[in-house]
Amino acid sequence: MDLVDLIQEKRFLGQEFLAWLWFKSEERGGSVEVPGRGDVLVVFEKHMLLEYGEGDASEKVICRGLQTELKEARAGLGLAKKPEQARLRLAYGDYEFGVTLTAAIFEFRNIRLPKTVDAADEGKDAESLEGRILERIGLFEQLTHLVGDLFRLFINIRASHLWNEELIKIRAWIESGVHQG
Repeated sequence: MDLVDLIQEKRFLGQEFLAWLWFKSEERGGSVEVPGRGDVLVVFEKHMLLEYGEGDASEKVICRGLQTELKEARAGLGLAKKPEQARLRLAYGDYEFGVTLTAAIFEFRNIRLPKTVDAADEGKDAESLEGRILERIGLFEQLTHLVGDLFRLFINIRASHLWNEELIKIRAWIESGVHQG
């Protein structure tokens, strides 16, 4: 099996992860408890790309709006549409990140890192530049670890007996969103 076929075969995991993460973020008002880390703020913002069907028969639908206006996207889940891409705001500790996450290959797009240094305090020398670059690398690393921890939590539930209970809750959540609109 070549890489493209493998990605195509396993893309459902990323789609399930995004749907599950959306559910988990709303289950506790935006807060997801990650073992060993504590609470992580997860907010779905303004943009979600849903996919329906497979191969040449697949269709994509873009849903835009504030978090509360993603009703169309949530209703789409009830119609077997799968999240393929979502704009997320993640916060942990003193840092808040923005990222668009794609389901198929876990690609990070449009990353917004936290501001850590006041622009007026930035020096122009080589050491100052090197420090800012290293700081940005550290922030990218924190973001990837944060998403990795959330995915690990999902996989641990997905691969255990807890998944059936989680599916019941997710279906009820989708159904409640359909009846709200």
